[in-house]
Amino acid sequence: MLAGMAEPRIAEPILHVDMDAFFVEVERLDDPGLCGRPVAVGGKGRRGVVASASYEARASGVHSAMPMVSALRRCPDLVVAPPRHGRYGEVAGQLFSIFRSFTPLVEGLSLDEAFLDIRGLRWHYRDSRAAAEDVRARIRADLGLPASVGAAATLYLAKMASGRAKPDGIYIVEAGSEMSFLHGLGVRELWGVGKATRRRLSEMGVETVSELARIPAPLLERRLGKAVGAHLHRLANGVDERAVSPYGAAKSISAEHTYGEDITGMEWLRAELLRHADRVAWRLRRAGMSGRTVSLKIRFSDFKTVTRSETLADATDVTRDIYRACCRLLDRAGVGERPVRLLGVAVSGLEPEDGPRQMTIDSGSRWEDAADAVDEVRARFGRGAVAPARLRPGRSGGASRR
Repeated sequence: MLAGMAEPRIAEPILHVDMDAFFVEVERLDDPGLCGRPVAVGGKGRRGVVASASYEARASGVHSAMPMVSALRRCPDLVVAPPRHGRYGEVAGQLFSIFRSFTPLVEGLSLDEAFLDIRGLRWHYRDSRAAAEDVRARIRADLGLPASVGAAATLYLAKMASGRAKPDGIYIVEAGSEMSFLHGLGVRELWGVGKATRRRLSEMGVETVSELARIPAPLLERRLGKAVGAHLHRLANGVDERAVSPYGAAKSISAEHTYGEDITGMEWLRAELLRHADRVAWRLRRAGMSGRTVSLKIRFSDFKTVTRSETLADATDVTRDIYRACCRLLDRAGVGERPVRLLGVAVSGLEPEDGPRQMTIDSGSRWEDAADAVDEVRARFGRGAVAPARLRPGRSGGASRR
């Protein structure tokens, strides 16, 4: 660098890239006939739920997490595409490869969104807008998908900015304008403000971020709880010290399913748990992670939901270990013959799979070798090429559906 020349810097070094209607747009990649039509990805059954909706569908009031029957009432011309999670995962892998071609500092929040720290690109781009334009152009050229990008000096402002960039645009919260941007918002737009918190704030006469910022932190902590009150006070005043964390983004890996008909019987539940455990273990290995805490989620036909968790002695990415923990949790849940509407399995406490492992006397390495062999077969012949023997047709035992 020449003497007297200031080192360049990007004033808004955090990008938040959020794909637009990701599942729908992947379906349109494979079926161009869906372009321009109202489309929803989700289950078609009586209990189907919208996982993703095109902007054409959103114009009719369709949104994610809406029951599909309600979506079809609002938009009779809606085209419903069944989800293909394997395909979405494949495209997401390509997407994150694009992100990492710009910077190694990538924190994934889900399959279709991530934070990128681009301060290391200061010699390549004049500002954050130029970098954001290049990221979007690469995604469009390589994948044929639209993306919205927000840029700011902090993570949560970048995420809020990407919401304003939708669909398929860029929004910059310029350095120095953070407080004017924030104070023009309603409190519902802040992270961590759900219905209950919004109600409590409304009781305090607080409706805008500007009003929230003027409330002393001790008062907010007394009314909302120490953690929530302190968190919202910091956000309302533009304070966010978090950095992009490439390795700490994924908090858990899970699989769950809402059944078209309630299921009953321990044999059937155990078979379904094995299916979920196998799916979670496979996803862990694909992500290069293992985990220590196994969680079970059960929702009954009356919508009452129970969760149980167990922390293992050692991190694992093996189906057998996860399944055994799930069975112990199922026994603790006291399900009996109650009809079950939803079943879910999650593994958290994640760490890189190549980290140090405690040796055991339980022949664990043989199961890890078997898992590696399963992955090789699936990589060559597809996800459904191999599965636990108990899951083959006709092996549900005495289980029953209702």
